[in-house]
Amino acid sequence: METADSLIRGPGYNLLTVTSLTPTTPDTPCDSPDRAAMGSTDSDLVRLRFDIAYDGTGFHGWASQRDKPTGEPVRTVQATLESTLEKVLRTPVQLTVAGRTDAGVHASGQVAHADVPVACLDTRSIAGDPGNLVRRVARLLPADVTLRGTSFAPPGFDARFSALRRHYVYRVTSCVSGPLPTRARDTAHWRRSVDINRMQVAADALLGLNDFAAFCRHKPHATTTRDLQQFQWFDVSTREEPELYEAHVTADAFCWSMVRSLVGACLSVGEGRRAVGFTEQLLSEEKRSPLVPVAEARGLSLVGVDYPGDADLAARAEQTRERRDARTDVNEA
Repeated sequence: METADSLIRGPGYNLLTVTSLTPTTPDTPCDSPDRAAMGSTDSDLVRLRFDIAYDGTGFHGWASQRDKPTGEPVRTVQATLESTLEKVLRTPVQLTVAGRTDAGVHASGQVAHADVPVACLDTRSIAGDPGNLVRRVARLLPADVTLRGTSFAPPGFDARFSALRRHYVYRVTSCVSGPLPTRARDTAHWRRSVDINRMQVAADALLGLNDFAAFCRHKPHATTTRDLQQFQWFDVSTREEPELYEAHVTADAFCWSMVRSLVGACLSVGEGRRAVGFTEQLLSEEKRSPLVPVAEARGLSLVGVDYPGDADLAARAEQTRERRDARTDVNEA
């Protein structure tokens, strides 16, 4: 049997050293008496990268929340994944995520990381290869969340702070009959016909580094300045799905409900309820505008997160943390 010391330390292996780790329940592989013989201690942690997908319909967002007053737990993606990983690894797991999605928002390209004792990977089913967690965890997770990949994180990797940009896609139909039933969970319904050319003009006005206060829900001490790098509308209609549109939205980060507000503002321009210059005027606002409709959560999906090359991961994370310390930051959509 491979020992903790004989785990493959190939490219991307990132061993972290800390002073202590809260022990897990007795007689688990991570704190059994055999660990000393295995040459591993509680101070040996390894950082893992998790690539995640989920249907957000049945979740109250990504982030773990307190139980309801009745004592019933609130179902979140983070809590679901962490509890499942803890069963497999038999150690506490705390995930740090690239984008904390709101209730009802989906993801096909979510990224998270966690630091776990290296010895927890030295089991028969994992055999020192974190990629084997995918098959192991798939047997335990519900159908609406999947672990698409697990790997050793490169040195300096931080799922949240190393990220360069996040990519979202918003899917919406203005067809009078609503979304195709087989796509009803990920396609929003806008009940008036829209002009995609007007929507694109409204979107173009928002590109660049701007204060998006008018589009963000208030959060104390949080900045609303973001670099919106892409906001492109596409007509993706088919015979089965007429009047179907996608908005592709990319920024360095997003504040609370920002993407859905951007989409809602453009849709209101597209239907003619607001003038084409509506969105540009909103950039001068210093707080959330009541004139901006928030589009339905079900149309929104986080489809990707970009990171720099391995050599630049640590520097990017430090740069982001410094900006956060100067002005409290959030990454929610």
